Amino acid sequence: MTGDDPIGPATLTELTPPDTLRRLELTITRRLDGLLHGQHLGLLPGAGSEPAGSREYRPGEDEVRRMDWAVTARTTVPHVREVDADRELTCWLLIDGTASMDFGTGELEKRELAVAAVAAVGFLTAGTGNAVGAQLIGAGGVRRFPARTGRNHLLHLLRALLAAPRVPAGGSGRDAPPPLADGIDGLRRAATRRGLAVVVSDFLDGLPDDPAGRPDWERSLRRLATGHQVLAIEVTDPRELDLPDVGVITVEDPETGRRREISTASQDLRRRYAEAAAEQRSQVAGAIRRAGAAHLALRTDRDWVADIIRHVHRQRQLAGCAPARPAPVPAGGS
Repeated sequence: MTGDDPIGPATLTELTPPDTLRRLELTITRRLDGLLHGQHLGLLPGAGSEPAGSREYRPGEDEVRRMDWAVTARTTVPHVREVDADRELTCWLLIDGTASMDFGTGELEKRELAVAAVAAVGFLTAGTGNAVGAQLIGAGGVRRFPARTGRNHLLHLLRALLAAPRVPAGGSGRDAPPPLADGIDGLRRAATRRGLAVVVSDFLDGLPDDPAGRPDWERSLRRLATGHQVLAIEVTDPRELDLPDVGVITVEDPETGRRREISTASQDLRRRYAEAAAEQRSQVAGAIRRAGAAHLALRTDRDWVADIIRHVHRQRQLAGCAPARPAPVPAGGS
């Protein structure tokens, strides 16, 4: 890393909020800016919705669902509809600030990674003159930020996320945050105009014990996807996926506050933990897929910028609008 490179995520906790915001913006603009031009972030497939004429169908490149049947019938040559990207987009974000997000053994806590993801979406959206609104699930309920344009509004939102009080483990009564399903329903009610809806969470809330069951929030996410393009950003930590052999440790359920001592020396216990964790993440991925949302998985021990870039290129390829020469994942700190 050179002296000009943006600071890595490992130092976010060591910075003051203003410095954190400056470094996040620098990282995002250096490594992502220009990648998504004209695509409303390019985080979801689809080039726009405004009609812009027709052109001849290109096999292997165009989607059949975009076929312009009227022109095809009139000319006897297959044509597809062309669309212009919408000039204005309202992006709504729902951020999970519950106790389970206050955990991290990688370079970031899950809460910090969620803020980084919001910053990436926000800077890229606000940078093209689009509006950004948000809702934060936290202690005592949901905090709402109206949809507005401009960098200053986005910085105000990010400062509020960084300064948000943590939810105490096992919080109840007035301190208890609402379920994720309620938060998604609230976002749907607020987002009256079709746009981009982004849900940032670990999606652990409302998961059934039965692997065949469906999370409480799946139906709400599906309803949201009927009126908006939806991106679900799943935030995880490596220790939620497997346990190292470090002897006796105390584990705590952040949602209930219950604690228990376990010995990680047991290979069988570590195996069963990993299997259960994999099953849990499979539940989350399946629910997001069934709801019709795009899925972006970020981890606290990975380069989150590179993961976003890979997601962008993958979605562009699915949409049939991949660049002729895909840009490599930029090197350097994130």
